[in-house]
Amino acid sequence: MKYHSNKDLGALWARHNADWRDPAQIVGHWRDAVESDPKLLRYTVRGSWWETLEKTGITLLVTREYEHLVMAIRAAPGVSAISYMCMPHPSGIAVNRGSGMVYISSTRNPNQLYEFLPVISMMPRLDVNVESLEGCPLVPVRSHFYPGCLYMHDLALIDNALYANSVGQNCVIRLHDNGSYERVWWPRCIETENGPAFGQNYIQLNSIAAGDDLKSSFFSASADKLSSVRPGHKNFPVDKRGVIFSGSTREVILRGLTRPHSARLYKGKIWVANSGYGEFGFIENGGFSPILKLPGWTRGLCLYKNIAFIGTSRIIPRFLQYAPGLDADSSLCGIYAVDIKSGQVLGSLIWPYGNQIFAIDWILSQVSFGFPFSINASRTANRKKTLFYAFETDAAKGESK
Repeated sequence: MKYHSNKDLGALWARHNADWRDPAQIVGHWRDAVESDPKLLRYTVRGSWWETLEKTGITLLVTREYEHLVMAIRAAPGVSAISYMCMPHPSGIAVNRGSGMVYISSTRNPNQLYEFLPVISMMPRLDVNVESLEGCPLVPVRSHFYPGCLYMHDLALIDNALYANSVGQNCVIRLHDNGSYERVWWPRCIETENGPAFGQNYIQLNSIAAGDDLKSSFFSASADKLSSVRPGHKNFPVDKRGVIFSGSTREVILRGLTRPHSARLYKGKIWVANSGYGEFGFIENGGFSPILKLPGWTRGLCLYKNIAFIGTSRIIPRFLQYAPGLDADSSLCGIYAVDIKSGQVLGSLIWPYGNQIFAIDWILSQVSFGFPFSINASRTANRKKTLFYAFETDAAKGESK
C-alpha cells in the first residue's frame, strides 16, 4: 500500500473542509441550493398588486415546484419584499395559524415533509455580533422522509391534524408527528373486489378543500375511473373528466372539470381552479361557475378577506394535452389578486422566467415576513450565517399535530 503524506493530501482535505459551508445547502439538503438561477427571481408587477397585498397584512407563501423554490411575498408601507428558500420540487403548503408552524411537502423520491417555525429571538453570543432580528424569518426545524411512491401533493390541517393527498395511492393520508402515516380516506371509485386500488396512480387525486373534519371536506381529481391508461400517459383523457368528491359519501358531486386543482372551502362555498382551461370559480347548484379566466394553468389558491390569490403556470410541452383550453405560448407564471365579489383582477406579480406554481397559502406578516434568503443578495450574504448560527424558535408551540 502506498502511503500519502499530509502535504500530498492537503488540497483534498482543504476542498472537503470548504464543502457544505453555506446554510442554504444545509437547510435544503442540497449542495446546489446556492446556485439557483437569478433569472428565476426576476418579476414584474401589474395593477395594484403591492397595495392590495399591503391592505391584507399577510405574507404569501408560494411553491414553484419545477424550479425547486419556495417563496414569500409581503408588502408594508413603503416596503415590498420577496424572500425564498431552495427545496427539491416543493408542492403543498399548510399553515397552523395558532402555532405559526408551516408545513411544506417535497415530492422528489423520497418524499419529504419540511416543518418551519418563525425565529423569535437570537441567542446571546460572545463570538459573533448578533444583529437585531427583523421579520421573524421562517426556518426549518424538522423534516421527515417518506416513500416516493406516496407522491404527496396538497397538504391540509383538519381539526389540528395534518393530512396530504397521496396521489400515488389514490387516497388521503394522515401524517403523524413521529414520521409515520396512515390511509384515512379514499373515493369509492377505487374499490375493487380485491380491495382498494392503492398500488398506482389512477385518478390524480390532488387537492383537499379542508372542512371541520374529513366528512365535511372535499377532494379534487382528474378522473373517477380505473383504467390501464393512467395520469402521465400521453393518451390519458382529461377534457371534462375532472371531478370533485364528497368526503362524507366518497362519491362524485361535480363532473365536467379539466385537471382541477387547489379546491378550497371559503365562506360556505367550494372554490376550485379548473386548470386545463385557466379558470377560477366555485361550485353552485351542482355545477361549476367560473368567475374569470387567466393566462395560464390555474393552480395554487388561497382566499383572504374576499380576495383570491390565484397562481398561473406555463404549459410544460410534454403536457400540452392536459390544457385543451389554453394557449401554451401566451401562458404566464405568476399570481393574480382577484376580488371574488366582482371578479376583477386587482393586480398581479409575474415571473417572466417562471415555470410552475403548485400551492399558495398565507401567514400573518406580524408572525413572519417570510424565508431567510432575500432576492437582494447583498442583504442575504451578510446575515444568513449569523441567523442560522444563533436562531431561537418557540418550538414548544409547534408540537400541535
